[in-house]
Amino acid sequence: MRIYITNVFVDDQSRALDFYAGKLGFEVKNDIPMGQHRWLTVVSKEKPDGTELLLEPSEHPAVPPYKEALVRDGIPAASFQVDDLDSEYEKLKRLGVEFIREPTDAGPVRMALIDDRCGNLVQLVQYKRAGHAQED
Repeated sequence: MRIYITNVFVDDQSRALDFYAGKLGFEVKNDIPMGQHRWLTVVSKEKPDGTELLLEPSEHPAVPPYKEALVRDGIPAASFQVDDLDSEYEKLKRLGVEFIREPTDAGPVRMALIDDRCGNLVQLVQYKRAGHAQED
């Protein structure tokens, strides 16, 4: 069994696409119109056949309070692994990404927290030692 798709609830799919593809560098896998919204998924350029991230509209009434609580408590809605966090930090800062928490050591990882401008916090993680990276 493998994870096929996961989601992040977004306030605006176009703004989310700009962030996740335009700034973070994911590739669009699916962009299918569905009424006023889209079935919009992105994937890692490194694993185009890997797990898809669905940029799902925050339409359900339970979603806004859920997202607000996560942000208030500093809990990321998604977490992405990077090879060089400091390099990603510099690149993303130049692209105007807002960091809630700059790169910080936390046990076996370095991590940072960013705002996706769609109502979510997103964590970036770098494993400090080879052999401790997560694989699909």
